[in-house]
Amino acid sequence: MEFLSDLSTTINIPDFTKRVNNNLKRELAGYTIIQDKIVQITSEQEVKAIEDALQIASKYKSVETHLNQSLELLSNRENPDYRNSVKESISAVEAYCSILTNDSKATLGKALTQIEKTHKIHSALKSSFSALYGYTSDSGGIRHSLLEDDIKVTLEDAKFMLISCSAFINYLKAKE
Repeated sequence: MEFLSDLSTTINIPDFTKRVNNNLKRELAGYTIIQDKIVQITSEQEVKAIEDALQIASKYKSVETHLNQSLELLSNRENPDYRNSVKESISAVEAYCSILTNDSKATLGKALTQIEKTHKIHSALKSSFSALYGYTSDSGGIRHSLLEDDIKVTLEDAKFMLISCSAFINYLKAKE
């Protein structure tokens, strides 16, 4: 299905992905095709958040790379890498915030402080993404080396981060 979805634009099969997704939904399959990858995300709002963020990201190579990599790691059915999917999701936010602040060396925390002022986001929202960044920095070695007592990162963790980070990128784009 992924191969055909990718191939459909080359050989001009109109609306292939849309038609497959309609059939998957009708059959209650629990999967959706996003960016030619089959993922266990079926909520229309969640799919839209990811697709919208990918559309925004297409203008910024670094953000696009992180989001696509997160999706790739999440959708790999043979060897899923949820830990690195989470890392790529938050890295997409960090890259987008770095672009917004025009500071290529800004960490997410520093960029969020500036964005809070320039884009008028609520301090609680800034704090929540700072906390998510903290989660990826110290919980279970997600952004650092693995430790023996690390918490296992699950599909649900990776889905939450991809969807939340996509939604936050969409939110920031709307605030521009």
